[in-house]
Amino acid sequence: MTVDESRLRWRCRRGMRELDQLLGWYFEQRFVRSGDGAKAAFAELLEQPDPELWSWLLGQSTPPRPDWLSIIDEIRSRDRV
Repeated sequence: MTVDESRLRWRCRRGMRELDQLLGWYFEQRFVRSGDGAKAAFAELLEQPDPELWSWLLGQSTPPRPDWLSIIDEIRSRDRV
């Protein structure tokens, strides 16, 4: 899967400021250094509905895929580094 970075940057804008900030942070700080598998996983993660993403980021539920969980965990731990 080829990842179009400009499209992904746009997909990080969700209309909910908190999601915009969290997803945008991952894109700007981690995405570029990620491997192809993680890039593809992030692109697929961005196709999920906002309520699901928000629930995962709050820790209220768990993403169904381990690669998504890894990304969610990295976003959630960004302030603890």
